[in-house]
Amino acid sequence: MSRRRFEAAAATAAASLGPTRTKALATLLSQGRSPAYILGRLQTPAALEAVSALLASMMEDGVPSAETSAYLRGYAAAWTRQREDTEARAVWSGPSTPGTPSRATAQVLTEVVGAAEHRLVAVTYSARSYAPLTAALSEAVARGVTVDIVVETLEGAGGLLSGREPADAFSRVPGLRLWHWPTGQRPTPGSRLHAKLAVADDRILFLSSANLTAAGAERNIEAGVLLNGGPMPGRMAEHIRELQRRGVLARWSGA
Repeated sequence: MSRRRFEAAAATAAASLGPTRTKALATLLSQGRSPAYILGRLQTPAALEAVSALLASMMEDGVPSAETSAYLRGYAAAWTRQREDTEARAVWSGPSTPGTPSRATAQVLTEVVGAAEHRLVAVTYSARSYAPLTAALSEAVARGVTVDIVVETLEGAGGLLSGREPADAFSRVPGLRLWHWPTGQRPTPGSRLHAKLAVADDRILFLSSANLTAAGAERNIEAGVLLNGGPMPGRMAEHIRELQRRGVLARWSGA
């Protein structure tokens, strides 16, 4: 494995872990902990593959733990600087007026997916196959982005959704990872997974009323906000990763 492969593995692991857990990994490496110990302490299923690949590349390239630790801390420091400034833009779909924001939901959604270099996470209630989004997600996976999408299920919606499972909308994107909120993890009957958002690389956050459907992207009246930079994208992505780690969100098996 070339040094470039090691650098790519470090970038992917850092993006999967987020700033806080990246620093935790750096600390474990600086302490000279074994791979088995590190994987056991992190307990981050969503990032297990990426961290395992990084540890393997260290051994194959002969990169010392101390150097990898410094490399990861550099990523965390860069994120901290990058997140100090926030740019916020309004997003709108539907009938326009002279003061309507120029950014439309469909445009912003595909741009956020296209901006992801290492990790993308999205959450939606309803989902239907939407060609521009499917193409953007396929391109993201092909360039090595770890893509996680959390969807509601027909069971979880309790009859409020019909037709095929929302997860089926992403069946044409091989390598994409699907998650759901098991009904056994919900606090009360009737609880719904109703959030709609997308986060790219812990630095871009798109919050919207729109589901991941053609209607939500192009036809409905929908409103949202696009945040570029600042702490909120990373905090939102880290929250989702923690829900995955705790088992509140589980991998969707299609069952």
